[in-house]
Amino acid sequence: MDQLLSEPPSCIQEAGTWCQQIWQLTGNEWLAGSANWLIAKPLTILLIAIIAFFVRLVIRRLIERMTRTPEDDAKDKVPALLKPLKEKAPDLIGPGILERRRQRARTIGSVLKSITTVVVYTIAFVLILGELGINLAPIIASAGIVGVAVGFGAQNLVRDFLSGIFMMMEDQYGVGDVVDVGEAVGTVEAVGLRITTLRDLNGTVWYVRNGEVLRVGNFSQGFAVGVVDIPVAYDADLDRATSLLKEVLATSAEREDLAPDILETPTVLGVESVTPEAVLLRLTVKVRPGKQWAIQRALRADAMAAFERAGFQPPLRRLFQNGNNNA
Repeated sequence: MDQLLSEPPSCIQEAGTWCQQIWQLTGNEWLAGSANWLIAKPLTILLIAIIAFFVRLVIRRLIERMTRTPEDDAKDKVPALLKPLKEKAPDLIGPGILERRRQRARTIGSVLKSITTVVVYTIAFVLILGELGINLAPIIASAGIVGVAVGFGAQNLVRDFLSGIFMMMEDQYGVGDVVDVGEAVGTVEAVGLRITTLRDLNGTVWYVRNGEVLRVGNFSQGFAVGVVDIPVAYDADLDRATSLLKEVLATSAEREDLAPDILETPTVLGVESVTPEAVLLRLTVKVRPGKQWAIQRALRADAMAAFERAGFQPPLRRLFQNGNNNA
């Protein structure tokens, strides 16, 4: 029995193994037999951890380079990450479009970084458990159960994040856009994976959960159409009023402050409706996104001033005159 216990481990006969090398260095049977656990496995685990760390670091650096926005103000400069994605950004001036792209690239980049961290470290963790000889089946089953429980408990949070990711990828809206998300209408100040921040015309800041946004009306993509209704009196000459309105619009469209934002010549559609107070003449104009409200106000002011100079009476004057006559 003592002779059997004193026999060296059989692994010392395997060339190139840690067992053989430790036996040759120390001559200790216990150290040679335990070399796999004392040296080989710790070094393998350490190597896995180091490789995972550097792989994660390299990928994150690559993502940062792809999401970096050029420092100059050139509007045609797009982060490399956004080039394969469709961009619906309006024709904004330098700082607006750059901030929009910067936030979009930063948010998508943060998602990719988080996914990279989870994937790399999960793979490393599984490899380490395999080196330790741990059965992964019960762990994977337990993780699945926990994942289902967390999914049910945090389904609103998950929905917010998934909605935010798709909004970013599809560029549904961005910083500087004027949007209608149902409960709030305003200018987008920040877009995150969970929350979109809006500021309405009254200055109120709205925090809208992305998962609660069922439809988005964006006033700042592509182009916009300004619609203006001009009231005239019942006894007004509609043909003359329409001709005058066309002349006014042609002149207004050439104004230095309006011409850059008007994309097409304004169109007079004619009589839109008849109300108890007046006859409404409607005109439309295709303008740059987000400029429709300013253009509408300017055209309405020009049209009303031209009608007054041409002798068209305000619609309500007839009612006031009738009331004075009755008195």
